Amino acid sequence: MNIPISIPDLSGKEFDYLLDAFSSTWISSRGKYIDAFEREFAVFCECNSGIAVSNGTAALHLALVALGIGEGDEVVVPDMTFAATINAVLHARAIPVIVDIEKDSWCIDPREIEKAITPKTKAIIPVHLFGQPCDMAAIMNIANRYNLYVIEDCAQAHGARYNGKKVGSFGNIGCFSFFGNKVITTGEGGMCVTNDSHLDGRLRLLRDHGMSRTKKYWHECIGYNYRMTNLQAAIGLAQLERVESILKKRSKIESDYRDYFAGNQSIEFQRNDINLTEKITWLVCILVDLKKRDFIIEKLKGYGIDIRPFFYSLSSMPIYNQYKFSSRNSEEVSQRGINFPTNYMVTESILSDIGKLLSVN
Repeated sequence: MNIPISIPDLSGKEFDYLLDAFSSTWISSRGKYIDAFEREFAVFCECNSGIAVSNGTAALHLALVALGIGEGDEVVVPDMTFAATINAVLHARAIPVIVDIEKDSWCIDPREIEKAITPKTKAIIPVHLFGQPCDMAAIMNIANRYNLYVIEDCAQAHGARYNGKKVGSFGNIGCFSFFGNKVITTGEGGMCVTNDSHLDGRLRLLRDHGMSRTKKYWHECIGYNYRMTNLQAAIGLAQLERVESILKKRSKIESDYRDYFAGNQSIEFQRNDINLTEKITWLVCILVDLKKRDFIIEKLKGYGIDIRPFFYSLSSMPIYNQYKFSSRNSEEVSQRGINFPTNYMVTESILSDIGKLLSVN
């Protein structure tokens, strides 16, 4: 048995579009698929502009630089997130400030954000962790009162909503990842979305070496090569055409897990009933007894079932600990968390196997 944590769904027009892009010879960072993917993804996110980039980390770094955040500036980030969030801040030469998460949502705690604000604070990066939207009403209220930028990290939350509005459309810039295990994929890739026309221009300038869009080889600023290829965008556009279907399939997989393990008091699923939020299923997430977590993971891996621990809390790692402001809830969630395989191979038989293995101490 070999059940991976995630499998990209490439059953649509991905190969057709990829072959078309290849045959056109527009295989680098220009072409019709780049334009179409940017346009259609912005529509999906209910934003005015989409700027395709090479990966999700590049999207975060580009957003920080476009907003003028740099040396000496503080940026508030959650303790529970993939390291790309904090690394992007450090790449921008800014100072990350790590704050705790809410116990229920596992997302950044607005109360801790406000406590951590100093005269040097310039931005907040709320991470919609595992498809769960952050409390964007509270976060935007704080940002408005303290005149702070908001960069949404939506790498795991394509299509999630808060109070009926898509994540990525609340802050100054929303950042997405299209890595192979994400809801939709381009293999590697990312996207910045924004409703600000000035930021749209700034992001595009910085993405392409800082080169003028009207005067070839004239560089207006020091930029980066953060471009997506037309080949990647071809795959992304085909994925995007089926994103609602993909989201429904992932949601059904999570429902199957919930139904199968209903009544199992040793498992605590990610909350899906938090007020005003409409989470999506990225990976099926549970909490188990801290003392049993690692044993469960190794046991299921031994049977070819790829279940994974949650991310380490940022503050638990020596290279980031100096930036910690608060971390109580994140430490517990990190140490108890498990991601189940979330793909079409998870059948009733596989659920039964997982259930049997979990029931054996």
